[in-house]
Amino acid sequence: MNVLDMLPTAYWVNGEVSGTGAADSAAYKQTTKTAWDKKKIYAEEIAVIVPIPEAVLDDADYDIWGEVQPRIEEAFAKVIDMAVFHGTNKPDTWPEGLVSGAIKAGKVRPMTGDLYQDINGEDGVIALVEEKGLPVDAFIGALQLRAKLRGAVDANRQPIFRLAYSNGTAGKALYELNGSEIDFPMNGSFDGKQALLLAGNWNLMRYAIRQDITYKILTEASLTDDSGKVLLNLAQQDCCAIRAVMRLGWALPKPMNMVSGTNYYPFAVLLPTTV
Repeated sequence: MNVLDMLPTAYWVNGEVSGTGAADSAAYKQTTKTAWDKKKIYAEEIAVIVPIPEAVLDDADYDIWGEVQPRIEEAFAKVIDMAVFHGTNKPDTWPEGLVSGAIKAGKVRPMTGDLYQDINGEDGVIALVEEKGLPVDAFIGALQLRAKLRGAVDANRQPIFRLAYSNGTAGKALYELNGSEIDFPMNGSFDGKQALLLAGNWNLMRYAIRQDITYKILTEASLTDDSGKVLLNLAQQDCCAIRAVMRLGWALPKPMNMVSGTNYYPFAVLLPTTV
């Protein structure tokens, strides 16, 4: 990726050029430079093999492969999300997880008794990103946060975080903050013990799919562990297997920012405790 690495500078032009060509130095239009750096996204492989006895396939009265394939896709999604959010089992070439990266960068707000201020206050989660000249455009929340949002009330016992409205109808998007939707991953990939809320500028996160999920049916292979021990011989044990493979990567290239240069981290988290 070509990432902006040096910003151009503009100048006021003061003074006038005389008829003889003489001029104040301030009358000349000044030059500037801009530059781009090349940042890389490293594509890494995710794979799994699901063996099934042929007798089960023969006796089944429904499409087993059709049932297995969506579960494989869900498993891939969870592995990807966990690596991106928390760095769980991430490839060495991938960046720090967003939650752990924000914690290391000091972009954290511990939970207090005032959830509204924790999120929207001058020293809240959103402000931790904005202070570097970056707007927060979306949120990821742990499922445990939903009850806290529902339970947050004002002095008149009215809910602070209300339902979003679309054409006058409530419930189009159940949870929003300042007009931006909060997504709650339902696959168990976002660990509420590490963070309740992840706020950030998602435009600065880049991903690329080098190869979408491909499937191959295996019938003659021998499946082994990392020590070479044969776990299953498909031909001898009357089994077949489906192999799924995908390659993708992501990065935080951090282009030059007009307020803070490259001295920023575009995400911040709300911690569940003061620890």
